[in-house]
Amino acid sequence: MKLSKEKRNQLVLAILAVLMIVCGLWFTLIRFQQSSLARLREDADRRRSKVNQILETIKNRDQIQAELLVVSNKLAIKEEDMASGDLYSAMITAITKFKQPYQVEIPQFTPSLAPAESSLLPKFPYKQFTVSVQGTACYNDLGQFVAEFENRFPSSRVLNLELAPASAQTPGEKAKLSFKFDIVSLVKPGGGR
Repeated sequence: MKLSKEKRNQLVLAILAVLMIVCGLWFTLIRFQQSSLARLREDADRRRSKVNQILETIKNRDQIQAELLVVSNKLAIKEEDMASGDLYSAMITAITKFKQPYQVEIPQFTPSLAPAESSLLPKFPYKQFTVSVQGTACYNDLGQFVAEFENRFPSSRVLNLELAPASAQTPGEKAKLSFKFDIVSLVKPGGGR
């Protein structure tokens, strides 16, 4: 079948118009739909992964609860040595009992006004209470007292230690030092005033 030149041009233009419309549809609708489907697939995969993680956690809840109980018990044991109630009295009682086997004289205690936010660590959930201590002792006795105090009470720290020769000394006595330091202790939650 032979077409006239005019009919052939119209047919070519019609084919080109159809191709342009098909290409336009492809780039506007179909490609947009494909990218939407790809995003939906990624979102579904992400949600499926989250659901699997939740199911795994649910499956392991008994183990997680057991681990939480163990950690909670360890924390409760550590909190037993923390000051609570009348903080000043509790600190003085603890220090006085602890110093008995040591040759350390501590006649003066000065408390801070109230428990304060912890300055030992940032964003720490415990408050702290500070007691300043002054006294006299031999160098070795004081060193042993401080080291063993911090080992016995891991929730307390000795800070700002100042040493000076003691003013009154008898001739046969070991050389004594005057000391002053702060004991910063964590406060048991709900235990301080």
